[in-house]
Amino acid sequence: MKVLSRYIFRQFATSFLFASIAFVLLFMLIDMVENLDDFVDQNIGPIGILHYYLLTIPATVQITAPVAALLSSILAAGRFSASNELAALGSAGLGMRQLILPFMIGGAIIALVNFFNASIVEPAAAGARIAYKRTMLNETRRGLHDGLNIQLLEPDGSVVTIGSFDPLSSTAKDVTVERFDGSRLRSRTDAPEMAFNPQLQRWIMPVASRRSFDADTGSAEFSSGGDTLSLDVSPQSLRELNLQPEEMTLVQHYRYLVDKARAGFPKLERAAVKLHAKVSMPLASMIVILIGVPLAAMKQRNGRAAEITLALFIGLLFLGMQRTVATMGYNGIIEPWVAAWLPLMVFLATGLLLYRKAST
Repeated sequence: MKVLSRYIFRQFATSFLFASIAFVLLFMLIDMVENLDDFVDQNIGPIGILHYYLLTIPATVQITAPVAALLSSILAAGRFSASNELAALGSAGLGMRQLILPFMIGGAIIALVNFFNASIVEPAAAGARIAYKRTMLNETRRGLHDGLNIQLLEPDGSVVTIGSFDPLSSTAKDVTVERFDGSRLRSRTDAPEMAFNPQLQRWIMPVASRRSFDADTGSAEFSSGGDTLSLDVSPQSLRELNLQPEEMTLVQHYRYLVDKARAGFPKLERAAVKLHAKVSMPLASMIVILIGVPLAAMKQRNGRAAEITLALFIGLLFLGMQRTVATMGYNGIIEPWVAAWLPLMVFLATGLLLYRKAST
């Protein structure tokens, strides 16, 4: 069985490698046709274009891996069916479980690689790609605030307004901190500058003007200088305001959502869906194998072209469903975790039904 398992695994791995390379090159070619004018207008040569498209490989692999795994499993299992190897396995008392196990091991390896890709490699490549577009193609992609006119809600209800933020020096300019007692303004602190002290883990206002409002008289008292504030917002969270979800590692993405939810930011559904997708999408390669192998084992031999067409149809159906449900999550129609996991649950249920049918 070990020899047989290695043989099946090798057939699947070889098919997956070639399918992945073909899909990556195809996506590159399509994107190049659409954007070649932009490269020509900016006088970017072949080396610059190659550099840009190398940065797109991690994201492309993440998208196409489920389709490549499905195509590879159908082609490999279909090849065994066509050569009557499946019938020989059945005669030897070996069933669907022994056949699908090497495929699932391959799918697990793909899932682990894609999880590492989605968590670390793809965010780094996305950041470099966006920087390339900004510097070489003169494209601007606005973040949430671009470091200007930032307004944050602290957990205690205080409102922090920042005119601008310098991420290099961790310094905020034109700062206002308003503290409330219910709906009544209790105090207001204004400072031309606020810097973060990492030793004290506090924000320092070298020069500040603080007004305390009395509930009865409405009078104001002034004090100035050397104020230290323990704010929930950190320099790291302010730096990450300009990041897009695809630029964040898994840890950064989670912290981003926690910080923004705590600070009162609305409309975080898109970022939440993308966070769940970074965990769910790598598992898609394993789930589609549960569909591909039983399907290839059950159906009559219709030729390689029919197998490729079937695999592409199912793969595009999965990607289309994933995109549609994700859009519903972006718009708050369904919960973000449902938007990320529902397509996988549907295909997992389908795969288990096909596996059960092929095993009987």
